[in-house]
Amino acid sequence: MRKKLATAAGALLTLASAVLAAPAAAQAEPQRTAQTGTAGAAQGGTRAGTPADTQAVPGFRVADGRLLDATGRDFVLRGVNHAHTWYPARTPQALKDIKALGANSVRVVLATGDRWAKNDTADVAGVVAQCKQNRLVCVLEAHDTTGYGEQAGAVSLSRAVDYWISVKDAVRGQEKYVILNIGNEPHGNGTSGVTPWTADTKNAIGRMRAAGFAHTLMVDAPNWGQDWSFTMRDHAAEVFAADPARNTVFSVHMYGVFNTAEKVRDYLNRFTSQRLPLVVGEFGDMHSDGDPDEAAIMSTARQLGIGYLGWSWSGNGGGVEYLDMATGFDASRLTAWGRRIFSGADGIQQTAKEAGVFGGDGPVTAGCAVGYRLSDWGTSFNADVTIRNTGTTTVKGWQLAFAFPGDQRLHHVWNAKAVQQGSEVRATHESWTETIPAGGSVSFGFSGSSTGANGVPAGFTLNGAACSVS
Repeated sequence: MRKKLATAAGALLTLASAVLAAPAAAQAEPQRTAQTGTAGAAQGGTRAGTPADTQAVPGFRVADGRLLDATGRDFVLRGVNHAHTWYPARTPQALKDIKALGANSVRVVLATGDRWAKNDTADVAGVVAQCKQNRLVCVLEAHDTTGYGEQAGAVSLSRAVDYWISVKDAVRGQEKYVILNIGNEPHGNGTSGVTPWTADTKNAIGRMRAAGFAHTLMVDAPNWGQDWSFTMRDHAAEVFAADPARNTVFSVHMYGVFNTAEKVRDYLNRFTSQRLPLVVGEFGDMHSDGDPDEAAIMSTARQLGIGYLGWSWSGNGGGVEYLDMATGFDASRLTAWGRRIFSGADGIQQTAKEAGVFGGDGPVTAGCAVGYRLSDWGTSFNADVTIRNTGTTTVKGWQLAFAFPGDQRLHHVWNAKAVQQGSEVRATHESWTETIPAGGSVSFGFSGSSTGANGVPAGFTLNGAACSVS
């Protein structure tokens, strides 16, 4: 079955035309088209990767169907998508905000130069550096393949491989930090999109390996990523076996096709039962092609240890602005979808663990005490915050959470990154303040505005553990 909403498709094409005529720095995302389908049958099992298969891999690797980081620890992607190629000037702050809200990874939209202005080697290297600075695993994807065979102007996976080879120097040696998503939603609907997916994907993986890429590779499903034909599900084992490195992860995009918990659970379980590595590379809380069951997506992903990357941080257009998590790229103005994915049940803040390559299996907390010195001038104020490690273990990487006691608004922050949701504030370290030695301390500060009475927050937690207030 195939469904395509003409109004959404028309909005996409109109916006895409405007994008092609726009300067690179101002380009806007030609977001989701509405593609959907029906359910189908089951498939048998296989084992995806063993430590012996992948022991020479220098960074992320797949072992027994699980994604491991460079330290050998299980790593579950918990993050969001950011449309870098249309909003490059927004990227530095966006990555800081995404990290401050608790994500361990970000999927970054890049362009090959075929449909949108190319993100060249220098630009890609800059994105990787910013991901590392913010301790985010960087999933890089080539977007020009979206809907190939159905969408006018979309290019093949082979063309995407040409792009990766052209920017190889940007990711060479970054296998510990970078996963390469070869092409976004590389086939549309219908026979023209479904039939060649397996061969095209196997060929793309083979060319990437022949070109010397040792990274974990991510491959998207056909049917605009939603795999309603079950082509990826039923041929994933074959594709995985074709990778000489046995280091490929599969990605499904869950929108209107996955509108019930039963459909979500069945699809995800088919992969885990075969020990095939899968992530939900995109999903939302609503869509023009139906109402995805985001609660089932997030809870089932947690239960099965499957990664997810929500779409998207900000900047959506073409009638799907409701998929923005932050209004106008402002982390202090999260939408209902933004609040749901970051702080809701089974959300990022509850389930994300930082990659071991950044210093461990997530931040470690010793005993802590917090000093909060307030300088109040009525409608504006400054606060100087000192975090003291009262334990015997070094803390490397931290997040301090607290709630303002009244109607205070955060403005500028120094020596940390911070975001505010309502009265709640989450501050995370900068690179120069990330380590708190045993018996030592770090300090940061911020300015803000207030109406009515001001005061010191009643309590603080450091990496989830309560601190004394000094």
